[in-house]
Amino acid sequence: MQRRKVLQKPLASPARDHFADVRLLVAGYGMARVSVSHHNSLHPEVGALENLREVGGEAKPYQVRQFLKLVECHNLTLEADE
Repeated sequence: MQRRKVLQKPLASPARDHFADVRLLVAGYGMARVSVSHHNSLHPEVGALENLREVGGEAKPYQVRQFLKLVECHNLTLEADE
């Protein structure tokens, strides 16, 4: 699935997002996973750490909002699809 298409859903409403889609977005903004036991991601230029938890196949809405705020505050750009 294209990252830009995946981005549209959390922007419209950050509730009930599939965890796999949110992980795809996090990776699309250049954030690499830094923890094996948890889904912690780190952006190399910003130094911002983002924590994501999966509950029943969905991402926690407040964590999706935090991630979107991080993207906005640091003016991060979405990488092109591979």
